[in-house]
Amino acid sequence: MQATVRWAGPDGMAFLAETGSGHLVAMDGAADGGGRNLAPRPMEMVLAGAGGCTAYDVVLILKRGRHDVSGCEVRLEAERAATDPKVFTRIALSFVVRGKGLPREVVERAVRLSHEKYCSATAMLGRTAEIVTRVEVIEEP
Repeated sequence: MQATVRWAGPDGMAFLAETGSGHLVAMDGAADGGGRNLAPRPMEMVLAGAGGCTAYDVVLILKRGRHDVSGCEVRLEAERAATDPKVFTRIALSFVVRGKGLPREVVERAVRLSHEKYCSATAMLGRTAEIVTRVEVIEEP
């Protein structure tokens, strides 16, 4: 896996990342840090990436188990250290999974498997942050 990150120029603190798969992602800083607040902060991207990684796992696990899953949302809230490097110290992941006939214990197991075995992003972040999860299952008609 690879990526290239380029500073967008001397007029601010915006950066453009090109991923190894050829996709572009913009990042920017807050105005008080020299940015123009035009894109997510890099640490917001790290948090969102962790959410995407674990949501991917949960959906894949449920689909492989032939469960009728129709939606998965993960809300993430992170706390950071007060001093540099301001690593994440606590991350709360709230999963809302929708589907037909989804047993809560099956969804909880999928979340646990993601956290304990499959999700590289939360495994890395778990080295500095306490990671807590919450699961809500919504029955679809």
